[in-house]
Amino acid sequence: MADLVSDHVLKRLREWGVEHVFGYPGDGINGLLAAWERADDSPRFIQARHEELAAFEATGYAKFSGRVGVCVATSGPGAIHLLNGLYDAKLDHVPVVAIVGQTARSAMGGSYQQEVDLMSLFKDVAGDYLQMVTVPEQLPNVLDRAIRIATARRTVTAVVIPADVQDLDYSPPGHEFKMVPSSLGASSGEVVPPADGLAHAAEILNAGRRVAVLAGQGARGAARELTEVADVLGAGVAKALLGKDVLPDDLPFVTGAIGLLGTRPSYEMMRDCDTLLVVGSSFPYSQFLPDFDQARAVQIDADPAMLGMRYPFECNLPGDSAATLRALLPLLEREEDRSWRKGIEDNVRRWWQVMERRAHVTADPINPERVFHELSPLLPEDAIVTADSGSAANWYARHLRFGPGMSGSLSGTLATMGPGAPYATGAKFAHPGRPVIALVGDGAMQMNGINELITMGLYHHEWEDPRIVVGVLNNRDLNQVTWELRAMGGAPQFLPSQRLPDFPYAAFAESIGLRGIRVEDPEEVAGAWRSALAADRPCVVEFVTDGAVPPIPPHATLEQMESVAAALAKGDPDAWSVVKEGVKAKAQEFLPGGKSR
Repeated sequence: MADLVSDHVLKRLREWGVEHVFGYPGDGINGLLAAWERADDSPRFIQARHEELAAFEATGYAKFSGRVGVCVATSGPGAIHLLNGLYDAKLDHVPVVAIVGQTARSAMGGSYQQEVDLMSLFKDVAGDYLQMVTVPEQLPNVLDRAIRIATARRTVTAVVIPADVQDLDYSPPGHEFKMVPSSLGASSGEVVPPADGLAHAAEILNAGRRVAVLAGQGARGAARELTEVADVLGAGVAKALLGKDVLPDDLPFVTGAIGLLGTRPSYEMMRDCDTLLVVGSSFPYSQFLPDFDQARAVQIDADPAMLGMRYPFECNLPGDSAATLRALLPLLEREEDRSWRKGIEDNVRRWWQVMERRAHVTADPINPERVFHELSPLLPEDAIVTADSGSAANWYARHLRFGPGMSGSLSGTLATMGPGAPYATGAKFAHPGRPVIALVGDGAMQMNGINELITMGLYHHEWEDPRIVVGVLNNRDLNQVTWELRAMGGAPQFLPSQRLPDFPYAAFAESIGLRGIRVEDPEEVAGAWRSALAADRPCVVEFVTDGAVPPIPPHATLEQMESVAAALAKGDPDAWSVVKEGVKAKAQEFLPGGKSR
């Protein structure tokens, strides 16, 4: 029997080394599903509970494997459901290929059932490469280019295949006019900027006396070079949220996260530096960078299109982070005055003491900061950590201290709710032998995380290490938006939009054969984490936390404080708790030591 187009799609994916495809079935991809059966499920079809979850799983797989993620969906509603997860991948520069079914060619334009103009729908999210396969000879070139472009540009691409085309006999492009042959494979090399650019960057950095470094996810793989550059220049290193795992947090000059979710040492380093080096980051919040007339600045990025953004850089270097830093190092002069570096290290040391005290501030019933603080020293050496958007991202950014070998990510640029749990599933298929921890708010769990637990239950028997620990902050509030209403809008908490129904997250996990632990006593937090990390299956740890504990920015502005005060004065239903917890949390920054209260 001759191969059909659908058979060749799977064959080509196998030839590219694709091992998993995350998706959900539908009649628009029935031809592909039949081919999967003929191919003995190779590459493996991973059944999500929803197409959005499939896209998030593919994104998580790509983030933690460094390989292209692939997802598949049917026509119409299935394709529409992919969009949020695909935008998450696009905005975080993650290579993902979407393969999407479409109504038969004979019905196109006829207002047929589930007919959606997919080329218009995907033209933004997959703008780097979006094609519809209309004849078999088109297929290899289109699929190859989709994978190659997604990988090379670290972006989203999409291939649309009408249902009737999937069932056509496959024939390759011929050696003739208007045929486009194709080939497999794509090699990558380390791009290094030209010598004059490196010399210019070195001149700027050598002239600085108070150098600050900002590292993002593009610096992943350049830890040794970053450490050496920071040592030579006597610099501190702040990390963008997507670059949290770029350098270990036990290095004394690493100031941690930057921005609204960041640390005070990062804020103060940027406030006081005279020179800025940005490596592999497009951190968007320029108000947390030095004043525009304050610092001379150098940027290094593998994508030339991302250079020159966010700050008036004096020197922009297109190149691989590690290779560029290695080429730059011999040109740098060692800063002999270490007072700037010592000040940064002192600030970092004091900050971790503040965080220790803030984690032990009493709350009703559990301080969410303590949940993350107690987890940090228990993280396995090879842990993969995912976090969802919301207040969980604050505590993930500030309290978790990553060591060498740990990995972590969240939805950085899109900051969408919902990826924390499906990222964890994708990470497990990328690294079935590593423990994975997902840190999720109750809003995200109710949005889609509960369903993702079903997928974890379906597949965990296959993983070498079956552990996925899902930590849920149960405060019955869409907490991050509540605080944004107070701090940015000067509006009190609006219960009809913010209050969440209670849900038994741990009990639900138990009901589907997973482990579930509910924690209401702060003294049981550490023990619950230990039990979850020792479980022989995925485990949900439900922490009943206090939504009145404020995610205080590293430098709360007068406007923010006035907005919160105005919101409370307007009758915020949680006003007294907010005042009480806010005062206690802020006070920890001024205590010389001792126990918090």
